[in-house]
Amino acid sequence: MEFAYHSCLFFLGILLLFANANAKIHSHDFVVQATPVKRLCKTQNRITVNGMYPGPTLEVNNGDTLVVKVTNRAQYNVTIHWHGVRQFRTGWADGPEFVTQCPIRPGGSYTYRFTIEGQEGTLWWHAHSSWLRATVYGALIIHPKQGSSYPFTKPNRETPILLGEWWNADPISVVRQATRTGAAPNISDAYTINGQPGDLYNCSSNDTVIVPINSGETNLIRVINAALNQELFFTIANHKFTVVGADAGYLKPFTTSVIMLGPGQTTDVLIKGDQAPGRYYIAAIPYQSAQNAPFDNTTTTAILEYKSSSCKNCSSSPVMPPLPAVNDTNTATAFTTSLRSPSKVPVPTVIDENLFFTVGLGLNSCPKNFNSNQCQGPNGTRFTASMNNVSFILPSNFSLLQAHKQGIPGVFTTDFPANPPLKFDYTGNVNRSLWQPVAGTKVYKLKYGSRVQIVLQDTSIFTPENHPVHLHGYDFYILAEGFGNFNPKTDTSKFNLVDPPQRNTVAVPVNGWAVIRFVADNPGVWLMHCHLDVHIAWGLAMAFLVEDGVGALQTLQAPPADLPVC
Repeated sequence: MEFAYHSCLFFLGILLLFANANAKIHSHDFVVQATPVKRLCKTQNRITVNGMYPGPTLEVNNGDTLVVKVTNRAQYNVTIHWHGVRQFRTGWADGPEFVTQCPIRPGGSYTYRFTIEGQEGTLWWHAHSSWLRATVYGALIIHPKQGSSYPFTKPNRETPILLGEWWNADPISVVRQATRTGAAPNISDAYTINGQPGDLYNCSSNDTVIVPINSGETNLIRVINAALNQELFFTIANHKFTVVGADAGYLKPFTTSVIMLGPGQTTDVLIKGDQAPGRYYIAAIPYQSAQNAPFDNTTTTAILEYKSSSCKNCSSSPVMPPLPAVNDTNTATAFTTSLRSPSKVPVPTVIDENLFFTVGLGLNSCPKNFNSNQCQGPNGTRFTASMNNVSFILPSNFSLLQAHKQGIPGVFTTDFPANPPLKFDYTGNVNRSLWQPVAGTKVYKLKYGSRVQIVLQDTSIFTPENHPVHLHGYDFYILAEGFGNFNPKTDTSKFNLVDPPQRNTVAVPVNGWAVIRFVADNPGVWLMHCHLDVHIAWGLAMAFLVEDGVGALQTLQAPPADLPVC
């Protein structure tokens, strides 16, 4: 039997060798540093990569390997997360600080090495330290393997569109002030498309992004929501979208005029140059699901411009599209529930770990040793957030993965609850005694190969809100979503076990729930958190510890020699 096992490994190695015969290694250098950036009439230093905002676009093929050396010349600690990359056995390269690595200190460097396996479409990379990702981010485009093609007609053009969020103040100062006061952080001053706010803002007309198109051609628009704290609607005047992919996976094509993306999500759409030659606004506005919460209610624009000698309207004002209301949950829901995989997918049907996680905000009473300036939340409190009433605290002396692999005690505990400690009416009037969670660094342990189902339940504690929840190291199937409290007796009938979409970030509906499933086949420590960065700073996160399986192919690789130390 042992001979057969090694023979299988040898045969698998030969298959992988042939499968990756055309794979390439892409080497890049990222220099993180302060750069003067002018936006909204002001020039201020911002942390960027290679002096670019947004940062460099990386293009690879499915099966290729990325080697990126990151040198930190900024005044802050930094890490880079490769959002949505599965990181098979390469958890040391995932990037969230104090989870899979200690941060890269000023003056230090670290080289990320990983291979893209079985993913095609649009992902992105971003800083995973404090609020640095406000300006430290870029696109990661994964083309089909050499010799393969898209499952749709090859487009004439491809255009990455990165939606961002801009503060006139230093974003690190904004979040630090909120941490000191316990209040909500100041809202942003603008949204951006490829780093530019667009001509509806002051001092932005000359730098508005122009996206070219010719009559009769097809453009693949790769939309990435890189905003820090805001879900966004996205649309183009007079042009329909054919949605073909999301989060580096293909979808069953469907047509819509507007899409919604939570921070972290990507969506690939095809548009056709089938309108009268002219100029048409590309626009993004906030989707704000939380009641009575302040938000940046502005509109960022770019311009779709026809490149045609017969374009009589190319000097006139662009056509503005109709825009959803900022609280249009029906439009957001209609989009997310339309996503389907192109064909039947292997959804786990037998479940080993049936988990139920509440997600939401909370308010901590003012600690006795704090003064009133440190408790400027509602009624003299401090904002917090939690999953299953645990407000996640990052360690500071070791990363979780380092502590796990080296057996370092006292860094975390493995008692994250599989269910809420107390059942209640999650979306009703919640007793104030439940508003204050317990702080802790708790993980949930999974055996290799476990088939996992998670019900993610929003709560109305303080305010219900749509939460974009991202799971590192995995894609998952979204079986269903709905409103109110999840009912296992009736809502399981809504599960799509045939062709649910596969994603890495799920938008949990406001005052509602979503159900995801995945197989824990990637060993390591993997963060799951709300991708509204204000919420992760308050503790809306947890981590899974996935144990090694059997043999080298089911075991986390050894840490690289240049792994940063704390």
